[in-house]
Amino acid sequence: MATLGIIGSGNIGSAVARLAVAAGMNVVIANSRGPETLSDLVAELGPLATAGTVEDAAKLGDAVVLSIPLKAVSELPAGLLDGKIVLDTSNYYPSRDGRIAALDDSTVTTSELVQSWLPGAQYVKAFNNILAHHIPLLARPSGAADRSALPIASDDGAAKAEAAALIDALGYDAVDAGTLAESWRFEPDSAGYTRLYLADPSTPEDQLMSSAPGTTPTEKARSALESATRVNVADRVF
Repeated sequence: MATLGIIGSGNIGSAVARLAVAAGMNVVIANSRGPETLSDLVAELGPLATAGTVEDAAKLGDAVVLSIPLKAVSELPAGLLDGKIVLDTSNYYPSRDGRIAALDDSTVTTSELVQSWLPGAQYVKAFNNILAHHIPLLARPSGAADRSALPIASDDGAAKAEAAALIDALGYDAVDAGTLAESWRFEPDSAGYTRLYLADPSTPEDQLMSSAPGTTPTEKARSALESATRVNVADRVF
């Protein structure tokens, strides 16, 4: 039975954990505050889930979902994720992360920056473009007519294939969005980001966190990625 390590117990990490246990996977989930703070979540997730340290999640996971604030990724222990398939949900939010010059001037994408911090990982960008509450609501069994798709990007073809298989097991099709240099297509404010999964794409900003999801099949996701234009990250204030 596969084990999924999850570093980060916030909204995205917890949502992916719910999909994993529903798919029959073992889950080791960790956060920066310690395993003792995760007792309620683990109790909710059931017997397939355990709380551990960040080191536990990295060591025990056959693959690892990394879902922590961007600025915290650079503070992870060196070599922690070496050799691991890592699905990274990071986005750059200047209001939280502070201004990062290399992102503001588009020298690199967010995922290229994170890959530079995790040089030994088999790195894939995933689960960063969908609202957390939509993750469990849109998951469907493989082959379902109303299945949605998530974009993934990586410079590692083998890692991308393994990530796609994991995402399939969790309830989504995967759309190849290209290399990390192209991952801006599903970063904040892009055509491939969050509103793609709304039943009503015109939903006001202040209602997004309670918005209803809409099925987003592979062709719709692929079309959004292809139509995307690169956002001027320096203009981002949230």
